[in-house]
Formats: sequence, structure tokens, C-alpha cells
Amino acid sequence: MKSFQRQLLHLAVGAAVMPAIVATVGVAAAQDWPTRPLTMVVAFAAGSSIDVLARILAPRLSELLGQTVIVENVSGAAGIIGTTRVAKAAPDGSQFLFAGAGSMAQTPLLYRNLSYGALSDFTPVALMVETPLVLVTRKGLPAENLQQFIAYARINQAKMQYGSSGVGTTTHLSCVLLNALTGLSVTHVPYRGGGPAMQDLIAGRIDYQCPLAAVSIPQIESKAVKAIAILTRDHSPILPSVASAHDQGLANFDAGAWFAFFLPKGTPAPIVQKLHDASIAAMTTLSVQARLQENGATVVAADRRSSEYLQKFVENERVRWAAVIKAAGISAN
Repeated sequence: MKSFQRQLLHLAVGAAVMPAIVATVGVAAAQDWPTRPLTMVVAFAAGSSIDVLARILAPRLSELLGQTVIVENVSGAAGIIGTTRVAKAAPDGSQFLFAGAGSMAQTPLLYRNLSYGALSDFTPVALMVETPLVLVTRKGLPAENLQQFIAYARINQAKMQYGSSGVGTTTHLSCVLLNALTGLSVTHVPYRGGGPAMQDLIAGRIDYQCPLAAVSIPQIESKAVKAIAILTRDHSPILPSVASAHDQGLANFDAGAWFAFFLPKGTPAPIVQKLHDASIAAMTTLSVQARLQENGATVVAADRRSSEYLQKFVENERVRWAAVIKAAGISAN
């Protein structure tokens, strides 16, 4: 009888100790991370603006982490496919997402029954870079600044059209915000990407659009289109001669794009911290900063780089764009 009681006691002690052992092993594994190559998922096609930025950051991240960081494009369905893949991935740090306002703040507001939760399925790592959008018009539109554009559009809005890279995209919603704040009601023409929209703008088939500044520089410099305003509060070093919307009378107007790293929810804190620290070190490397700026992106300020800041930032972005989407009655379903 006493022998049987001793066996029960050993089993009970073992059951109590086992979770602690598993937790200790898990912490040790997290502290050793990474032990194999990592995948940075970009939910859009190769050659897109976000893909270019990802491929600038990946080599330096590889050096800092001691493991190869592979950029994998998992595109389709407005970024939903790739974003969902990381949301459902094992929280072991092997995959992380490079995403922006579209996937994390705008798409979740446009699609019902979305397969991921931007706030519930991800652990924020670090806000990395920002890139402005710019209001560009066909070269024949008789306006040289924002006030002239607004005056012309108010008179001619019934026959005008603006383009975007698709319904609910950042380039669409930025123009929606601009139109709302300037009292314009202009027909929207969605395209399958920013390239076709720009081609139609150059050809004069549409009147204006709000693309990323970086992808518009060749057309602006060649005078194929006209740059009217940088759509952020501050001017941009990549287009220093173009005044911001704020400086041209739209107080605190800000429709810039941003990009950040996210891990699956439940990823151990040591992994989150290691990726965060490596991310900051990568983006503050002078050669990396120079290449980012060449491609229209600037590194965020030091006080905006923490995981906690990114969490609040995404929450605030959702609130901001929810108001725009609701007012415009936009839905992707």
C-alpha cells in the first residue's frame, strides 16, 4: 500500500514539474533563436513598392541575426492571402510579416469575415519606414498648386475622374480623404495596379491620382505628369520642390504610407525583442538608410520604434481610416 502511495506521489510531482520543464525549454529555444533561415512574407507581388523596401532590409537583417532572411512574395486578394499565412503560422519566429496600412488598418475595415485579425492575430515588432503619397495630375490640367487644383476641380468635378490601384487601396483612400476635405465629388476609376493608372494619367484619360511619391518620380521629373502636393503634413526629401498639402492650406493633412514588421500572436517575448533590436539596427545602418531614401522611404524617428508604439499606432490608424471609409461608403465585398 505504501509503495502504491509513493508511486502516486511521484506521478503527481512529475505532473506538476512537467509544465515548468516545458516552459524552461521553450524559453531556452527562444533565447537561441534563430537557428535556421527566416522568411519575411510580403503579401504583394515582386517589384511592388513594399517588396523593394523588404529586399533592401533583408540582407542587413541576415547579417545581424546570423541567419538568412528570405523575402517571399505571397500575393493575391489585396494582400489577404500572405497576411493570413503569417497570422496562422506557428509562433516560433520562423515567419514574420512586412506590412503596412493597407493590410493592417484598411483592408480589415473593407472586408467582412476576413480570415485574420490585424490586432488579434499579430504581435507588433517595430514600425520601420514611411513614404509619402503625392497628388499628381495630367500635364494639361490648368493648376500648378493645391489651391488652384481645388478651385479648378470644384468647377469641373462633374466631368473629372481620378484613378487608383484598386478599390480600398491606400492610393484610393488617400484621394477619398483629399476629396472629402476639399469638398469634391469626383468619379473614381479603379485599376489593376498603380502602373495602368499612371499610364492613363499620362495619356490624359483621367485627371489625377494619389500614388506613392517614390513610384511617381520618373514621371514627375520627365514632366509627363504634374506634382501638385505631397500628401503628408511635412514636405518630403525625395521631392523637395513639392510643397506639402499642410503647407498649402490643408492643416495637418496626412495620407502617407508606412511599413512595419509583425510576428504571429503568441511568439515568445525573447524572439520579439531580438527581431525588434535587429530591425532597428538594420534600418539605422547608413547604407540601408541611403538605399531606402533612394526608393522614397524614410526611417521613422527613434521615439516611434517600440513594439508598444506600433500597437497603439495601428489602433489609431484603424480609427482614422474607419471614419474615411464609412463617410465614403466604401466596401470591397
